Amino acid sequence: MTRQYKLLSLLLLLVPASIFLALLSGSSNIGIKELLPVLSGGSDALTKTIFMLRVDRALDAFIIGALLSMAGALLQVLLRNPLAEPYILGISGGAGVFTLAALLLGVSSGWTPLTAFVGALISTLLVFSISFSNGKWTTERLLLTGIVIAAGWGAVISFLLSISSQQQIQGMLFWLMGDLSQANQTATGFFILPITFIASWAIARPLNLLAHGEQQAAALGENIKILRMMIFVLAAAMTATAVSMAGSIGFVGLIIPHTLRLIGLRDYRLLLPAAVLAGGSFLVVADTLARTLLAPQQIPVGVITALIGVPVFLVLLQRQYGKR
Repeated sequence: MTRQYKLLSLLLLLVPASIFLALLSGSSNIGIKELLPVLSGGSDALTKTIFMLRVDRALDAFIIGALLSMAGALLQVLLRNPLAEPYILGISGGAGVFTLAALLLGVSSGWTPLTAFVGALISTLLVFSISFSNGKWTTERLLLTGIVIAAGWGAVISFLLSISSQQQIQGMLFWLMGDLSQANQTATGFFILPITFIASWAIARPLNLLAHGEQQAAALGENIKILRMMIFVLAAAMTATAVSMAGSIGFVGLIIPHTLRLIGLRDYRLLLPAAVLAGGSFLVVADTLARTLLAPQQIPVGVITALIGVPVFLVLLQRQYGKR
């Protein structure tokens, strides 16, 4: 077995380990002795209720982490830049603005995934269209444009908060920071995750070629315009689904794909499934920390990912541009 497949096997074991940790951790501790009766159906009603709530939350965290990690991997190969990810490029912000606006207008929560997708797609097209200069873009220009667009979406979000009622503000703030305590659209996540993964994995070979440059990929027969559009739509769908489920959670798409490349997973036929496993497990562990660090008070999981992601981003930024 090659080193890459050993790493993939290790990540596969990490998934049940992270979920098992999530099931045992919380303000009400459930030990292995209490967990086994629940699994066999012989536990009391309170323990069973706590167990089911933690199972649902762990599954939500896994789906969201997997989607954000895959979205980051796709955007990074498109730009050939490890600093690209949905949160930094403003895609999460666009999805968040449209979702908040729809909620304030009284639109049914069942339309949340659609409004989030529209916002993410508009933000994606906006960033890439502004970044174009003389028919092409540079990664530095696109990255800076994304940061500015993200700041603009942040200003719109502040405006929406300022006109919201007092009863709405607290829930909206938690949602904006990434809150899994009231995660919804789980069924949508179960539907979108396998579809986007299969679609992404189906273009793994073109992604491998694109990682070496657009000219080389085009010389080997790939249609760059179609491939670019597929990446746009897939990244927008993944980000929109994650945002509609639990708000804006940053840095997952930055940390996970880059870490996987550092440990040797560069082939997208292996990187994409690894991103699903590692991204999902990472957010499950981050959410477990969010629930337990100040228990019984809960911290938005977006705070935990930001505390981890900001120093990682600065290190990557220094490595990317520090020698120039």
